[in-house]
Amino acid sequence: MTVIIGHVTFCVAYVAIIVQLRLARLDASLEEAAMDLGPKPATVFFKVTVPLILPALAAGWLLSFTLSMDDLVVASFTTGPGATTLPMLIFSKVHLGVSPDINAVASIMVFIVATGIALGTVFLHRQEKKKQLELL
Repeated sequence: MTVIIGHVTFCVAYVAIIVQLRLARLDASLEEAAMDLGPKPATVFFKVTVPLILPALAAGWLLSFTLSMDDLVVASFTTGPGATTLPMLIFSKVHLGVSPDINAVASIMVFIVATGIALGTVFLHRQEKKKQLELL
Protein backbone atom coordinates (compact mmCIF):
# COMPACT_ATOMS: atom_id res chain seq x y z
CA MET A 1 0.00 0.00 0.00
CA THR A 2 2.86 2.37 0.74
CA VAL A 3 4.31 1.81 -2.73
CA ILE A 4 0.98 2.71 -4.33
CA ILE A 5 0.64 5.85 -2.22
CA GLY A 6 4.21 6.87 -3.03
CA HIS A 7 3.81 6.40 -6.77
CA VAL A 8 0.41 8.13 -6.85
CA THR A 9 1.88 11.09 -4.98
CA PHE A 10 4.85 11.15 -7.32
CA CYS A 11 2.84 10.88 -10.55
CA VAL A 12 -0.24 12.98 -9.80
CA ALA A 13 1.70 16.17 -10.56
CA TYR A 14 2.54 15.00 -14.09
CA VAL A 15 -1.05 13.99 -14.81
CA ALA A 16 -2.39 17.26 -13.39
CA ILE A 17 -0.15 19.33 -15.66
CA ILE A 18 -1.11 17.39 -18.78
CA VAL A 19 -4.84 17.51 -18.03
CA GLN A 20 -4.63 21.19 -17.05
CA LEU A 21 -3.07 22.03 -20.42
CA ARG A 22 -5.85 20.17 -22.22
CA LEU A 23 -8.54 21.88 -20.16
CA ALA A 24 -6.99 25.29 -20.91
CA ARG A 25 -7.37 24.64 -24.65
CA LEU A 26 -10.88 23.23 -24.26
CA ASP A 27 -13.66 25.24 -25.88
CA ALA A 28 -16.08 26.20 -23.08
CA SER A 29 -18.88 26.74 -25.57
CA LEU A 30 -19.13 22.96 -26.07
CA GLU A 31 -20.05 22.42 -22.44
CA GLU A 32 -22.38 25.42 -22.47
CA ALA A 33 -24.18 24.10 -25.54
CA ALA A 34 -24.56 20.72 -23.87
CA MET A 35 -25.94 22.35 -20.72
CA ASP A 36 -28.49 24.25 -22.82
CA LEU A 37 -29.98 20.93 -23.91
CA GLY A 38 -31.06 20.22 -20.34
CA PRO A 39 -28.96 17.37 -18.90
CA LYS A 40 -27.57 17.36 -15.39
CA PRO A 41 -24.01 18.68 -14.90
CA ALA A 42 -22.72 15.16 -14.17
CA THR A 43 -24.12 13.93 -17.50
CA VAL A 44 -22.44 16.82 -19.34
CA PHE A 45 -19.18 16.04 -17.60
CA PHE A 46 -19.20 12.35 -18.52
CA LYS A 47 -20.66 12.70 -22.03
CA VAL A 48 -18.87 15.87 -23.19
CA THR A 49 -15.91 16.85 -21.00
CA VAL A 50 -14.40 13.43 -20.35
CA PRO A 51 -14.28 12.43 -24.05
CA LEU A 52 -12.61 15.75 -24.83
CA ILE A 53 -9.91 15.29 -22.19
CA LEU A 54 -9.54 11.53 -22.72
CA PRO A 55 -6.34 11.88 -24.80
CA ALA A 56 -4.77 13.91 -21.99
CA LEU A 57 -5.86 11.33 -19.41
CA ALA A 58 -4.38 8.54 -21.54
CA ALA A 59 -1.13 10.48 -21.99
CA GLY A 60 -0.95 11.12 -18.25
CA TRP A 61 -1.56 7.45 -17.49
CA LEU A 62 1.14 6.35 -19.94
CA LEU A 63 3.63 8.86 -18.52
CA SER A 64 2.81 7.81 -14.96
CA PHE A 65 3.16 4.13 -15.81
CA THR A 66 6.50 4.74 -17.50
CA LEU A 67 7.81 6.80 -14.59
CA SER A 68 6.62 4.21 -12.07
CA MET A 69 8.35 1.41 -13.94
CA ASP A 70 11.52 3.47 -14.15
CA ASP A 71 11.64 4.93 -10.65
CA LEU A 72 13.48 2.44 -8.53
CA VAL A 73 14.22 4.94 -5.76
CA VAL A 74 10.58 5.54 -4.77
CA ALA A 75 9.89 1.81 -4.83
CA SER A 76 12.92 0.95 -2.73
CA PHE A 77 12.15 3.58 -0.08
CA THR A 78 8.43 2.76 0.22
CA THR A 79 8.44 -1.06 0.24
CA GLY A 80 8.44 -3.09 3.38
CA PRO A 81 11.02 -5.72 4.30
CA GLY A 82 9.30 -8.64 2.54
CA ALA A 83 7.85 -6.84 -0.47
CA THR A 84 9.40 -6.35 -3.87
CA THR A 85 8.24 -4.69 -7.06
CA LEU A 86 8.98 -5.63 -10.66
CA PRO A 87 11.58 -2.86 -11.16
CA MET A 88 13.34 -3.87 -7.94
CA LEU A 89 13.32 -7.53 -9.00
CA ILE A 90 14.73 -6.71 -12.43
CA PHE A 91 17.40 -4.44 -10.92
CA SER A 92 18.48 -7.07 -8.43
CA LYS A 93 18.68 -9.80 -11.08
CA VAL A 94 20.64 -7.66 -13.53
CA HIS A 95 23.48 -7.40 -10.98
CA LEU A 96 24.03 -11.14 -11.39
CA GLY A 97 23.92 -10.96 -15.18
CA VAL A 98 21.08 -10.90 -17.67
CA SER A 99 19.25 -14.20 -17.37
CA PRO A 100 16.57 -15.68 -19.63
CA ASP A 101 13.76 -14.66 -17.28
CA ILE A 102 14.79 -10.99 -17.55
CA ASN A 103 14.84 -11.36 -21.33
CA ALA A 104 11.35 -12.91 -21.17
CA VAL A 105 10.00 -10.03 -19.04
CA ALA A 106 11.52 -7.49 -21.44
CA SER A 107 10.03 -9.31 -24.42
CA ILE A 108 6.58 -9.35 -22.80
CA MET A 109 6.80 -5.64 -22.06
CA VAL A 110 7.83 -4.84 -25.64
CA PHE A 111 4.97 -7.01 -26.95
CA ILE A 112 2.43 -5.22 -24.72
CA VAL A 113 3.64 -1.79 -25.83
CA ALA A 114 3.66 -2.79 -29.51
CA THR A 115 0.14 -4.22 -29.21
CA GLY A 116 -1.08 -1.03 -27.55
CA ILE A 117 0.43 1.11 -30.29
CA ALA A 118 -1.10 -1.08 -32.99
CA LEU A 119 -4.55 -0.97 -31.35
CA GLY A 120 -4.30 2.80 -30.93
CA THR A 121 -3.36 3.23 -34.58
CA VAL A 122 -6.28 1.07 -35.74
CA PHE A 123 -8.67 2.98 -33.46
CA LEU A 124 -7.49 6.37 -34.74
CA HIS A 125 -7.68 5.17 -38.35
CA ARG A 126 -11.28 4.00 -37.84
CA GLN A 127 -12.24 7.31 -36.24
CA GLU A 128 -10.71 9.21 -39.13
CA LYS A 129 -12.60 7.10 -41.66
CA LYS A 130 -15.83 7.63 -39.71
CA LYS A 131 -15.32 11.41 -39.76
CA GLN A 132 -14.63 11.38 -43.49
CA LEU A 133 -17.82 9.41 -44.13
CA GLU A 134 -19.82 11.84 -42.01
CA LEU A 135 -18.53 14.77 -44.06
CA LEU A 136 -19.74 13.14 -47.28
